[in-house]
Amino acid sequence: MVSNENNFPTFETPYTRRIGRLLRGRQMSSGPVVLDLFSGAGGLALGFEAQGFETIGFESQADCRATYRRNLNAECNEAVLEPGSPLPGAPVIVAGPPCQPFSVGGKQLGLRDSRDGFPVFIAAVQEHQPEIFIIENVRGLFYRSRLYLNEILGALRRAGYIVEAKMLNARYHGVPQNRERVFIVGHRGRFEWPKREDRVPTAGDALGEMATYIPDEAKFLTPSMDAYVARYEKASHCVNPRDLNLNRAARTLTCRNLAGATGDMHRVKLPDGRRRRLLAREAARLQSFPDWFRFEGGEISVFNQIGNAVPPVLAYQLAGAVRRYLESNERRSGDEIAALNGAHEVFQPALL
Repeated sequence: MVSNENNFPTFETPYTRRIGRLLRGRQMSSGPVVLDLFSGAGGLALGFEAQGFETIGFESQADCRATYRRNLNAECNEAVLEPGSPLPGAPVIVAGPPCQPFSVGGKQLGLRDSRDGFPVFIAAVQEHQPEIFIIENVRGLFYRSRLYLNEILGALRRAGYIVEAKMLNARYHGVPQNRERVFIVGHRGRFEWPKREDRVPTAGDALGEMATYIPDEAKFLTPSMDAYVARYEKASHCVNPRDLNLNRAARTLTCRNLAGATGDMHRVKLPDGRRRRLLAREAARLQSFPDWFRFEGGEISVFNQIGNAVPPVLAYQLAGAVRRYLESNERRSGDEIAALNGAHEVFQPALL
């Protein structure tokens, strides 16, 4: 048992010990530089640093930058990115552009949404011609926004890359959360996607005894909120209760169901029947952040940082695939890339 920044015990588990060691990794490396655009709190960067890369973040939100700087061996620059924003060159560019234009919970405006970060990313790739790039975004990009996805892939292919899009579920890659996200990779050789793991970690693996601990700052659902939850689950024809099931991977963590008092909120049902809202450190564990990772800002800001992050353990696996690609000698000619792109199926809703 150890103590966290809120001075209550966080009960270690084999899972938390493993990811704590894994994500310390080969930090302080002077390996290949990774530009991390729309970097948030640094979920992607943490995985890449642990694989020996050097990261440089670009982020508009002050709390995110403070979290990034506190936990990573890297600078996070204050930047409201626009197409053509000055950026240094690097062999790797990664990004998790704002997802509101494509989220099922948003207005699905895509290019018409001023928060759309894809034009920024495409411009950076066109200008700097990295050896490889990765974009992460919400699953809605594969469905209701599929036409826009095709536009994105086309623009990136015209920049001279083999571009592949896959939907990865974090629960098959070491994360105790059922989280489907689209990943787009551009390269000029052969990229091997991370393989699915046989065992899916559960919420109980991540939380252990912490799930039934009641700290002083615990927030409980009131009787009226319990009644609202019951009506919400009945109206939505909920087959399984929305309370956290410690024997399964958690539901997808989002800003809304972590920070907002909604019927879909993440909560723990205690042995005495009371429901407690999820703590920030619990949410961080379910997102595969190690316990030594500290978030800056108030509670709502911290929940938003966690909900928006790429799970660091999944990022670690992707970073390993990038490292193996960079170490390989296989590269395609321009003609070969054009032929491959011409035969490539754009829409690939396969789950990995």
